[in-house]
Amino acid sequence: MATITSASLPVPASGRGAPAKPFAELRAFWRHVLARWFNRYRPELHYMRGPGPAWRAKHMAGSR
Repeated sequence: MATITSASLPVPASGRGAPAKPFAELRAFWRHVLARWFNRYRPELHYMRGPGPAWRAKHMAGSR
């Protein structure tokens, strides 16, 4: 089994990165919200829920 890990890079101590930091959580939140709203793939809609009417018709005919 393979494991993927990532290490965060150290942030430079310059004053340039400081103003963007307070908004990082807000941006991450909205990015997540927008991705959820506009992601059309819904895997729960594609899972099999059990045998359908054709299967029942085929198998019930033999058991009568």
